[in-house]
Amino acid sequence: MVLKFHEQIVSDILEDPNGGVVILSSGLCLPKLLSSFLSLRSQSNGSLLLLHSPQLSSSLKSLLLSLSPNLPLSEITADLPSSNRLSLYSSNRILLLSPRILIVDLLTEKAQTSLISGVVFLNAHSLSESSTESFIVRIIKTFNKNASVYAFSDKPHSMVSGFAKTERIMKGLFIKRLHLWPRFQVNVSEELERDPPAVVDIRVPMSKYMLGIQKAIVEVMDACLKEMRKTNKVDVEDLTVENGLFKSFDEIVRRQLDPIWHTLGKKTKQLVSDLKTLRKLLDYLVRYDAVSYLKYLDTLRVSESFRSVWIFAESSYKIFDYAKKRVYRFARSDGTKIKKPNKNVSGKKRKLKEYGNNNDGGIADTSISTNNGVVLEEVLEESPKWKVLREVLEEIEEERQKQASSGEPLLDVEEDNNGIILVACKDERSCMQLEDCITNSPQKVMRDEWQKYLLSKVELRSMQTPQKKKPKKTPKGYGILDGIVPVTPAQNVEASSACKLEHEALLAAASEIKRNQAEKEKDSADDPAPQVGSRGHGKGKGRGRIKKGPANTRRSRNKDGSNNTEVATDDRPEISGSENEGQRNEINPTFGNGVPRMHIDRIDDTKTHNSKQLPPVHFHALERDQPILDVLRPSVIIVYHPDMTFVREIEVYKAENPEKKLKVYFLFYEASTEVQKFEASIRRENGAFESLIRQKSMMMIPVDQNGFRLGLNSSSELQGSSSQNSITRKAGGRKETEKEMQIIVDMREFMSSLPNVLHQKGMRIIPVTLEVGDYVLSPLICVERKSIQDLFMSFTSGRLYHQVETMARYYRIPVLLIEFSQDKSFSFQTNQDEPDEAKAMRVGVPSEEGFIENDVRAENYNTSAVEFLRRLPGVTDSNYRAIMDGCKSLAELALLPMEKLAELMGGRKAAQTLRDFLDAKYPTLL
Repeated sequence: MVLKFHEQIVSDILEDPNGGVVILSSGLCLPKLLSSFLSLRSQSNGSLLLLHSPQLSSSLKSLLLSLSPNLPLSEITADLPSSNRLSLYSSNRILLLSPRILIVDLLTEKAQTSLISGVVFLNAHSLSESSTESFIVRIIKTFNKNASVYAFSDKPHSMVSGFAKTERIMKGLFIKRLHLWPRFQVNVSEELERDPPAVVDIRVPMSKYMLGIQKAIVEVMDACLKEMRKTNKVDVEDLTVENGLFKSFDEIVRRQLDPIWHTLGKKTKQLVSDLKTLRKLLDYLVRYDAVSYLKYLDTLRVSESFRSVWIFAESSYKIFDYAKKRVYRFARSDGTKIKKPNKNVSGKKRKLKEYGNNNDGGIADTSISTNNGVVLEEVLEESPKWKVLREVLEEIEEERQKQASSGEPLLDVEEDNNGIILVACKDERSCMQLEDCITNSPQKVMRDEWQKYLLSKVELRSMQTPQKKKPKKTPKGYGILDGIVPVTPAQNVEASSACKLEHEALLAAASEIKRNQAEKEKDSADDPAPQVGSRGHGKGKGRGRIKKGPANTRRSRNKDGSNNTEVATDDRPEISGSENEGQRNEINPTFGNGVPRMHIDRIDDTKTHNSKQLPPVHFHALERDQPILDVLRPSVIIVYHPDMTFVREIEVYKAENPEKKLKVYFLFYEASTEVQKFEASIRRENGAFESLIRQKSMMMIPVDQNGFRLGLNSSSELQGSSSQNSITRKAGGRKETEKEMQIIVDMREFMSSLPNVLHQKGMRIIPVTLEVGDYVLSPLICVERKSIQDLFMSFTSGRLYHQVETMARYYRIPVLLIEFSQDKSFSFQTNQDEPDEAKAMRVGVPSEEGFIENDVRAENYNTSAVEFLRRLPGVTDSNYRAIMDGCKSLAELALLPMEKLAELMGGRKAAQTLRDFLDAKYPTLL
């Protein structure tokens, strides 16, 4: 079913034969819109070129063919022969290819512009006036004014970054019309809200340590932002904690600081990096388990402890301290009380298989004592969402069983989905971990992560053991930062010793795990434990009806386990993620149109800690942006990680299937930055569209904009200027026949903007494959282009020396072109002091002791011996350095044979002169 607003967008685009730019909200299914557009546009005469990055060309082709199987779509790759390319360009089909392939074919005339009816770009937000895409449009418009140009983007926020970015993109593509389709557009909102799905909004309370970590990170982030404001280099309005939650914040700050980046101090540059690290810490807090989060903090403590600014902030120690308390606690055994010790564990022994001894808070308490008087208590706090996810799955299965027993058909169990529950997560790692939690138990998952953490400590210690020559300071622990907490000398000694004891306790626990693993290997002949779940195609036990609940319900989970239900607002949560490609020890079967699956069949949970049965579950990671909703066609969706884009996809999926009874569960952490980020993403997108609407009303696009004002015809300006400079003395000022300027360019250079700029100046670009150099300007001049990053890498690898040596071998004038970024300021600076006239007068003048001050040669050579060597017969300015390299002293020089002397001195005549002098007898010198 094609949505009506998609049909309206396509009809608006096709009204203008010159094309247009379409910007729509994220999640409104741009691939489906593109499929509808291509189906109608392919009926015109001429080939339609669809440009996309080569990394996504194959996935885009399969997606379009799955949406429109009869679409006349072909792909052009670099391996395709020239004859096949010529036939495809004239086949009146839709051609999928990369911009680099197309620009080379246009310049080599393999692609005839008269056979091209239009060009389609899918990444309008990444284009610019100097991009390869603008180069392509200029060439096509130069020879084919009637060719249409279409550009699509579903990232409105990227279209408003920078000054008049949308207007500049439209001018570069010779487009005059802009189409805006936000989520709040009347046609879109009416269609998506006509029959919305039943929504259950579950707010999960965070643990006290998670709240403490979140509060501390926000405080540190705010402190870093205050330091950034003091620089007076960045717009203060952009420096907010809410903006710092998004990746685009880094782009905003760098865009403002790049022009003055070379003038900034180390602290300001480090603050930009620290804000990125803090944003990751907030994101990982709600995505990672407690042990993985602590391990990530340990790596940060090692890698950033010396250069980071945030790690020395006042509240930063709480981040490390609370993260540690979520995993383990330790104290001295002499008088210090430990909460809830495990009586079954004594000495160095502990039971690793007791996963069921878990308290109501999802914390497994186990203690281990060592000979140094330290007791280590394992906490292993579980993620609060894990328990809620299991409760939701149990609730769904209970409702199905009740309806099946009553004989009513189940509305959420259909033939096309087999009653599978879709659980959408952020990434593949979360999907695999949730699968372990469902098939095994949360306690086992935490225990496995804890064992990996301890074993990594042992491996790290073994790697550091050989390097004991240089004294190193022992780590200060995981919660106390150097220089932050004021302590007395006695307290400092006690703290360092306590941290040492803590480290020894962790190593002792790791050693115990290794011993237990060794014992298990001896007992490997025993029968393995039966598996809890199996994989395959899930099948519901019954079919019937289920009454649809309220359209929008919010449920909050109290800490005592009770539920509160209340009417929620109309703001719907959202989702993001990636698709799992494989499982640990098996190959996942494909489902539908080649979409990888992570599927768990109906689970009999009687062998785990809970005796309730769970429905079949499909875990889906959203990072790969695959159409899982159209493939799986679920009736129940659990959104584990909120994301705006996936919420819009759910809305579109329900609008396309109005007869389907869809129920969506959203899991949010209550009072968390997860909710704040989700709500802020909606506000950011709405603000971006409001800005685009204002820009559209004030845009200054030339009415007669076409491709003839640029390109090859611009060479007439150069011809006119050169004719004015003609010398009248030559043939009465007759104008000479001018040559067409042309430059040979290596094909790999079309990823840069330089060929585009050269073409704008009226030069003919000839793309070929060059072995030496990147550009050939004349038979004598060859140019090697290097960006700043490539230049540093070439210096390090030695590749630049080889390239320059090769150019100097075949060309008389080799040139190295260093290309700076146009968005970044640069200058050639010096750190040298001003000259001192007194020191300058003493240069080269011997002192009373006979020494010359600041003589570099005197520091490396015996200057007296060098001066004596240069006065010997046959030694000249051209060969004395070769003699110095060939022998170490004058005594060695006197003993060299004649053949060696001739080789060093550049000839036998000079060598014979020196040999006659050295072999001459003393009386003959008189």
